[in-house]
Amino acid sequence: MSENFGKNPAWKKGATGVGYGAPYRTMAGPVIYSRDGGNTVSPTQDIVYYNYKTKVQDLGLQGIVTLNNIRFHKQKTGIVIYGGAGVGATIYKTMVNAYDAGGNTYAALFRKVYNDHTSGVHKDRKAVLDALKAGMDNTYETDADNHNKRRPLIGNSTLKPSGTVLMGVAVRLGKRINLSIEDRWTFVKDDLLDGQRYQEHAYGDAVLTRDFDSYNMLSAGINVNLGAKSTEPLWWLNPLDYAYDEFPNKKVKIPTNNCPDADGDGVCDHLDNEPNTPAGCPVDTHGVTKDTDGDGVPDCKDKQLITPTECQPVDADGIGKCPEPACCTTKVTGTCPCDYPSLSFKGTSLSADNKAMLATVAAKMKSHPDCSINVIGYPETSKASQSNCQKRLEAIKNYLVETAGISADRITTNCEVGGGDSNTVDVKCN
Repeated sequence: MSENFGKNPAWKKGATGVGYGAPYRTMAGPVIYSRDGGNTVSPTQDIVYYNYKTKVQDLGLQGIVTLNNIRFHKQKTGIVIYGGAGVGATIYKTMVNAYDAGGNTYAALFRKVYNDHTSGVHKDRKAVLDALKAGMDNTYETDADNHNKRRPLIGNSTLKPSGTVLMGVAVRLGKRINLSIEDRWTFVKDDLLDGQRYQEHAYGDAVLTRDFDSYNMLSAGINVNLGAKSTEPLWWLNPLDYAYDEFPNKKVKIPTNNCPDADGDGVCDHLDNEPNTPAGCPVDTHGVTKDTDGDGVPDCKDKQLITPTECQPVDADGIGKCPEPACCTTKVTGTCPCDYPSLSFKGTSLSADNKAMLATVAAKMKSHPDCSINVIGYPETSKASQSNCQKRLEAIKNYLVETAGISADRITTNCEVGGGDSNTVDVKCN
C-alpha cells in the first residue's frame, strides 16, 4: 500500500482528470507537505495497492561448466551437476490494473481494504490480497511507469541488456535424451520490471531507489539431440574413458625413438605382438601372421586356406578333419565360439541387419562369459577411410556395451590398413 505515488504516471491523474489523488510538492518553494499536521496534502488524496503484470522475453548465450563428469570407478556418468553464466538481451512490457471495466478507479475499494486492515501485520496479508482480488478485475489495462522512447524499443516493449547465472542437474536416459532441472537468475540493469522505481520518502516528492530488478526461473525439461548425426553434449564424456579402454591391453608398451624390426615383417619391435614371424609371411598391423580361417596355422603355411570352424582343430599343414554329424557325437562345450559374422557398412551407423547380427554375437558372449572378441576393420590408406573405420568400430562396441550389456573389457578393436574390404568389419574370437 502506498500514498506517495504522485510521480508514477500509471496511478496519478492524467489530462482527463480520471485517476488517483496523490500528495505533491509545490513548485514555489522547498516545503514538502506532511500528512502529520500542517498543510493538507491534497483534497482528493487517495491510496493505492501496487500491482503489475510483466511479460518478459530474453535471448542469451551461456557458457556451461560441469562439476562431476570425471569418474574414477566407472566409464560413464549418469548424473551431471553443472553451472554457467552468460549475457543476452531482455525485452519486457509491464502493465498495471488501475481501472475497472467501466473506466473507474479502485480508490474506494483500496480505501475500504485499508480501513478494514489497519494493523499492517504480516498475518493479515492473505486477507488483504483476497479482498483486493475479489473487488478487482484482471484486465491490467494501463501502461506501467516506463522509459518510453528513452530506451530502445521492440514493438511496445523495452529492450535492455542482461546477465544470467544458472545451476542445474541433468540425468542421462540415453545417448540422445536426458532430463534436467535448472534454476536461472537473470539480472537487468533496470528498476521498472515491476512498474515502480520510487521509494516512499520524501513524502510528496518520492525519490528513485538505488536497487535494480531481477527475475528467477526454475524449470524442468527434457533434452533431445535431433538428427542422425547428432552427438550427446561433451559433459557426458568421461575424460578417463580412453584410459579404461587401454587398461585391459597388457601388451601396451612405451615406444622408443628408433624402430628396430628383428623379424623383418615391417612392424617395429615395440609394436610387434609376434617378434619371430617366419620370413615371407604376411602380417597385420600388430605384426601377427595372418590366419584367415583362424585355425592356428599361418596363411603362408596353410594348405587349406579356408577351413570351416567345425572342421578344426587342424594338422600342421592347416588341413582340418570335419566331425561326424551332430547326431552321432557328443557336443563339445566349454570352448569359446569363433563363428562370428562379418558386418557390411555403407556409412558409419549400424543398419538393422548389423544390429541383428550383433544381437547374435551378444547372445554367444553371454553364454560364454569367459570369452572375448576382436572387432577388425580394413580401412584404406586415406585418413577419411581410417576415420570411418574408427567410427564403425566405436558404433559396434557402443552397441554391444550399452544396448546388449557386454562388458567393455571383453571387446578389443583394430583397424588393419589394407587387410581386406574397406566396407567390411569382421568379428573374431580372441
